[in-house]
Formats: sequence, C-alpha cells, structure tokens
Amino acid sequence: MTKRTGVITMQGNPMTLVGQEVKVGDKAPDFSALTQNLKAYTLKDMGSKVKLISVVPSIDTGVCDLQTLHFNEEAAKLKDVAIVTISMDLPFALSRYCAAKNIDQLEALSDHKEASFGINYGFLIDELRLLSRGVVVIDKDNTVRYIEYVPEVTNHPNYDQALAEVQKLL
Repeated sequence: MTKRTGVITMQGNPMTLVGQEVKVGDKAPDFSALTQNLKAYTLKDMGSKVKLISVVPSIDTGVCDLQTLHFNEEAAKLKDVAIVTISMDLPFALSRYCAAKNIDQLEALSDHKEASFGINYGFLIDELRLLSRGVVVIDKDNTVRYIEYVPEVTNHPNYDQALAEVQKLL
C-alpha cells in the first residue's frame, strides 16, 4: 500500500496519506461507500453527470459542517451535477446530521466500512483513520478534472476553484 508524507498536516502536525495520489486527467477510481440507509454506493451511482465529491474528516466539526452546508447550497443551483460529501462518520451520524441541518441536495456517504474511497483516492489519513479534506471534480466520462488535497486539514478547500471547474464541464 502506497503511503505519502509531506502532503498534509492536521493542526500543524505532519500526517501520512494512504493510497496513490489521484491527478487531473486520471480515470476516476471506483469506490464503495455506504449511504445513510446502509446501502452500497459506488461511482456508478453518481450516473453520467458531472460529479463533485466533497471530502471531510468528520461531519460534526466546524469546517466540515460549513463545507457540507456550502456544497448543499450550491447543489440546489447545479441541477446536472451529482454532489456527495464523504467522511468516515457512521451512516447513523450522517443521517442525524443531515436531518438536523436540512441537507437535502447532496448525498452524504460513509467510508467507514472499507475506507475504499480514502484508499483509492489517496485521502485516508494513516494515523487517524479519517479522511483528509479535499474536493474532487469528475467529468461525465469519469475523468478527474480537478482535485484538491487541502494541505492543512483544518482549513477550507478552495470552493470557488472547485465550482469554476464544475461550471467548465456543464
């Protein structure tokens, strides 16, 4: 298993990412996650739309909350885009969070079972078994068109750049 250092920090502490780095132009790797209803969810379930994957460490933290709320709001404006938020949170926690915050425009997914997304996209933090923060934009043909591994996990991703990349694909 590939491990990468020197890519991210969490509260200033260096962390190790597990999995190969995904780059713009790569074919989007498949993954298997769980929905809030414990159903399997893969890249195929996002259909032939433009895809935006918002990656967060834990839905119940400040930046993760704001990131999810931001993309939920944007999802309401982007009708031909499949948007998901993925974390290592349990499906039950995601369900509770989405109900409490009225998250109804995107799918919240759990990678806790297999860490399939985290490993296949290179977002899994080895020391914490959490996902690092980032955003992935994938075109209708499942080619990665934008990817951000946020260098300091406690910082926000570049929302404007990710959404500009989505707009280019519509």
